[in-house]
Amino acid sequence: MGRIGQVVMLHHAGDREEARQRFLQLWAEIGEDGAPLHRCTLAHYLADTQDDPSDELAWDLRALTAAEELSDDRLAEHEGTLAVRALYPSLHLNLAADYARLGRSDAARAHLRLARGAADALGDDGYGDGVRAAIGRLELTLGDGGSGGSGGSGGSGGDSPGGGSWGPPPQHRP
Repeated sequence: MGRIGQVVMLHHAGDREEARQRFLQLWAEIGEDGAPLHRCTLAHYLADTQDDPSDELAWDLRALTAAEELSDDRLAEHEGTLAVRALYPSLHLNLAADYARLGRSDAARAHLRLARGAADALGDDGYGDGVRAAIGRLELTLGDGGSGGSGGSGGSGGDSPGGGSWGPPPQHRP
């Protein structure tokens, strides 16, 4: 986790390409069978370094798959980590934004509803407030308001290439 954190700092400092290469090296080390927490975290951040929205979606799907393998007991072994339930709002929010960018508004709305439904696991803090606000922004963009209305798919995620305001602040990704 320490090495992942170092690359995250590199990415946040603006060196996205170098961060992507280092994340990919770490992914090669831990592999598809590595610890779920490491795979979840790494895939979650790797998604942010992708140029192609389809590639970003693929990494965010890997993050969700790894999160589903986690248990609260396993997370408790890692100091400073969130409970498993607290990962899901951000994971589903990122997937909703990915699908929206790809013009797949039904899939975007489905993940947005999952993000909203999981938001009760978020704390009353800056991270929780940021994720809830990002869910609300994407609901407005999709014309969803939590009820499945119609809407567009343009725009870009808050921590994806090109900026935007859908996702939570990058420093808050699990």
